[in-house]
Amino acid sequence: MDAASTVTTLKNSSDVLFLMLGAVMVFAMHAGFAFLEVGTVRKKNQVNALVKILTDWSVSTIVYFIVGFPLAYGISFLKPASELMDKSQGYDLVHYFFLLCFAACIPAIISGGIAERAKFWPQVCAGAIFAGLSYPLFESFIWGKNAPLLQGFFKSVGGADFHDYAGSVVVHSIGGWLALPAVLILGARQGRYPRGRSNPFPVSNIPFLSLGSWILAVGWFGFNVMSAGHLESVSGLVAVNSLLAMVGGVLFALVAGKNDPGFIHNGALAGLIAVCAGSDLMHPLGAFLTGGIASIIFVYGFHFEQEKLKIDDVLGVWPLHGIIGSWGGIAAGIFGQKFLGGMGGVSLISQLGGTLTAILFALANGFLVYGILSKTVGIRLSDEQEYQGADMAIHSIGAYPEDSMM
Repeated sequence: MDAASTVTTLKNSSDVLFLMLGAVMVFAMHAGFAFLEVGTVRKKNQVNALVKILTDWSVSTIVYFIVGFPLAYGISFLKPASELMDKSQGYDLVHYFFLLCFAACIPAIISGGIAERAKFWPQVCAGAIFAGLSYPLFESFIWGKNAPLLQGFFKSVGGADFHDYAGSVVVHSIGGWLALPAVLILGARQGRYPRGRSNPFPVSNIPFLSLGSWILAVGWFGFNVMSAGHLESVSGLVAVNSLLAMVGGVLFALVAGKNDPGFIHNGALAGLIAVCAGSDLMHPLGAFLTGGIASIIFVYGFHFEQEKLKIDDVLGVWPLHGIIGSWGGIAAGIFGQKFLGGMGGVSLISQLGGTLTAILFALANGFLVYGILSKTVGIRLSDEQEYQGADMAIHSIGAYPEDSMM
């Protein structure tokens, strides 16, 4: 092997390792989704939360491999293994692994909104549709093979492409706005709004909730930084912007949420969700403000959703992922501007257009899929099953089996 071939092989191998490490970090975030939900739901629904996340992950892996990734990027893996390796050391395979972790976030996000009263298998089917078809289709128009079509339109109208570096809109906004129709069609949990009055259910485990937030926050640096795709494109700006946005989310939630631990730990996530889109463009102080504003949106948005609109969104995934993900897309068009210390090359008009497109796409898909499932197989547990709890009703075991023997 000559020197040029050796250098090429080392570069390809470095890219594969770089992206694989990022994929593992984002894969670990799904444990964060699980424990955030486990800590928030009541004890009789904790097993269900854990099983849902792992099952949705497994189903998403298959459907995104066979249908989703080829739909988004035009690359099929239905060929001999020798061809999958080719001269890039199997880069397309780890690229699939990395982007699978994004696709699988969609059912994981929805899971938190519909917790404690949703049937198991209908939601698994809905997650498969979203991870295998709906999400990859939208992904194809922003990052994938169809990007020239939609991005060309945004550029002609706004003067620049719609910019979403690591998925504030493509992943989080889509997931949150898909969850809203599911939550509305399911309706509130028994006893949540008796006679129109709010009766909040306390969370079951603050340490688990906090652990979920910490796992997600650590994995998020793989989510954002490794979105570079290649080692040579890695950006220290993305890393520090992610850090500052997270801290901004925590500190603003500390004040706005009046020391409430749920708001503080979700505030960290709010900041990270919001900064994804413009993490490669903003000045760190702009990222700090982006995360802080996102945190305020969540604190007051969660209260408005739960108490004013009386929408029983258990983990607040619509304000946290849907609305704040949308804010992240818009924030990239504000704090990415050069006059605010950003890198420039971004258009607020394009950011507004792309964000609105995502909202409409997600709502249409959510109402269509959950509407059909609701009218056919049904998506809600019976009153008796809900009262018993999803753990015993679906899995025939509780989170603390030893207690039933005492």
